[in-house]
Amino acid sequence: MSHLNNKLLDIALVFLVYFATHSHSEVLSTRSRWIVDAKSGQRVKLACVNWPGHLHAMIPEGLQKKPVKDIAASVASMGFNCVRLTWATYMFTKDSSVNLTAAQSLDRWNLTAAKAGVAANNPQLLDLDIVDVQKAVIDELGAQNLMVVLDNHVSLPKWCCDNDDGNGFFGDKYFDPKEWVQGLTMVAKRYKGNPTLKEAFHLHVAKGLVTKLGAPVVAMSLRNELRGPRQNENDWYQYIQEGATAIHGESPDLLVIVSGLIFDTNLSFLRNRPMASNFNKKLVYEAHWYPFNDPPAKWLHQTNEFCANTTSWFMSQSGFLLSGKNPVPLFLSEFGKDQSDAKEDQNRYFSCLLAYLAETDIDWSLWTLQGSYMLREGQIDQEETFGMLDFSWDHLRNPTVREMLKFTQKMNQDPQSKHPTSYVMYHPQSGRCVEAGNENLTATGSQNCSRWRYSKHGNRIKLLGTSGCLTAVGDGLPAVVSNHCSSQKSKWRIVSSSKLHVTAKDDQGRDLCLELNSSNPTLVTKKCLCLGDDLKDAPSCEENPQRQWFKFVPTRA
Repeated sequence: MSHLNNKLLDIALVFLVYFATHSHSEVLSTRSRWIVDAKSGQRVKLACVNWPGHLHAMIPEGLQKKPVKDIAASVASMGFNCVRLTWATYMFTKDSSVNLTAAQSLDRWNLTAAKAGVAANNPQLLDLDIVDVQKAVIDELGAQNLMVVLDNHVSLPKWCCDNDDGNGFFGDKYFDPKEWVQGLTMVAKRYKGNPTLKEAFHLHVAKGLVTKLGAPVVAMSLRNELRGPRQNENDWYQYIQEGATAIHGESPDLLVIVSGLIFDTNLSFLRNRPMASNFNKKLVYEAHWYPFNDPPAKWLHQTNEFCANTTSWFMSQSGFLLSGKNPVPLFLSEFGKDQSDAKEDQNRYFSCLLAYLAETDIDWSLWTLQGSYMLREGQIDQEETFGMLDFSWDHLRNPTVREMLKFTQKMNQDPQSKHPTSYVMYHPQSGRCVEAGNENLTATGSQNCSRWRYSKHGNRIKLLGTSGCLTAVGDGLPAVVSNHCSSQKSKWRIVSSSKLHVTAKDDQGRDLCLELNSSNPTLVTKKCLCLGDDLKDAPSCEENPQRQWFKFVPTRA
C-alpha cells in the first residue's frame, strides 16, 4: 500500500507542476451583452449568491457557525457558480484595521460567543489578519471551483445602506475618494494574476484520482449602492472612471463592475453619455431590484399590472443596457425576498422577477447566503430571513426557493450556438419548465424542458421535432399536444399587461388560460384569473394569478 501511495504522490506532483503552469484560469471579458471567456469567447454566465464580509468584524459571516470548507461546499451544492463577496475599504486602508487578527477584531466588538464559534469551527483562521481571512475564504471557494466577485460594499464597516450613513457617495464622512481608490488598488494588486488558484490537490488514494482545486477572483465591483443627498452625475463620471482605471491598471485580467445611482437602481444617464474607457471589454454594469418601496397592495390586488409596471421601470432604469445598438452586460447583483414566506407581496415580486431573469438570461447574484450575522445594527447573532441558509447554517431555509432558482442558474442563451432559437415554456411561480410527455404536459423540474416553435406574431405553439401543437381540450381539463393545429383550440394569445397569460378558446368559444394544476404538476386550461371578459386586467383582484403565468423563454443553448 505504501508503494501505491508513493506512486500516486509522484503522479500528484506531476499534475501539480502541470496545473500550476497550465491550469485554466477564468479570465473573463465581454462581447456585446455577454460575459465570455477571454480566450475561447464562450459565454460564462454568473449565477452567484452574496456573502457579506463588510460588517463590523470585517470577516465573512458564518465562520462562527460552520467550517469555511463546509460553507463553500454548501454554496456549490445549491447550484451557484460564484460568490459576490463583500468587503469594506477600511479593511485595507486604516492602520487600526489592516493588522488586526480575526480574534482581535471580534474582541473589539465584544463578540465573545462569535469568537468561541470561530475557534471551534475555524481555529486556523482565528489568529490570521482579517485580510488573510478573506484570502483563506476565497481559497476555499476556489477549491469548490466557484468564481468570486469582490464587491466594495462600504468604507466604514457596518450594515448597509441608509441615505445618511456617511458611506453613500463620494465626499461623505466615511467616503474619501482617494482612500477608496487606494483600497481598490490594494485589493486588485492582492488578487492580481488570479492568485487564488490553490497549488494543492486532493489525492484520492482509493481511486487514484487527482482533482484540481481552485477558481480565481474574476471581477471587482466598484461600490455598492451609491446614494444620498450628495450624489450627482458629474462626480459619478469622474470618480467611477478613476476607480475603474485603478483596478484595470493594477489587474487588467479582472472585470470591472460599475454601479449606478439611487441605491444601484439608476443607470439611465448612460443613454445620453456613455462611460468613456479604453478597456470597454472589461466593463460590466450592475443593478439592484428589490420590492422595498413597492406598495404591498399593488402586488396583492393588481399583480398583473404591477409586474408589468415594475419590469418596465427596471428596463427604463437599467435593463435597456442589454439591447440597442451597443449592448453591454448587466449584472443583477442583488435581488431577493423574505424566505420565511411571511410576506405574500414579496412572493409575487419574486415570481415576476424570475420571469424577467429567465427571459433575458441575465447574470445575477441573489441576496443572500447567510442565515445570521455576528453583529448587525447593534444586535448580536441576528437572523437573516433573506438567507438561503437557516439560522444555524445547517439547512436550507426554504427548499422551494432553491428549486425556483434552478432554471435561471442554467445558461439558456449561448451567443455562439449554431442552433436556431427555440422556446421553453417556463412557469415562474414554481421555477419549472414544461415537458411534453406521452399523455400530458407537466412542469416537474428545470432540466427536461421541451422546445417549442413560437412566434409572437403567430398563434400556433408547435412542439419542436413534431407536427403537434399545444391544444386546449376544455375547462379544467389537461392541455395536450395534438395534430389539430387548425382548430381554434390550438390558436393561442399572450394576454394581460404582464404578458404572462396564455389563452385559447374552447369549442364553446370560452377563453381559457393555461394553468399549473395545484394538486399535481399537470397543465390544465381554466377560466383566466384576474382578467375580465375582454382579457384585460381586472381593476382589483383578490386571487393570485401567478399559477397561470407562463413565459416563453428563448434559448439557443
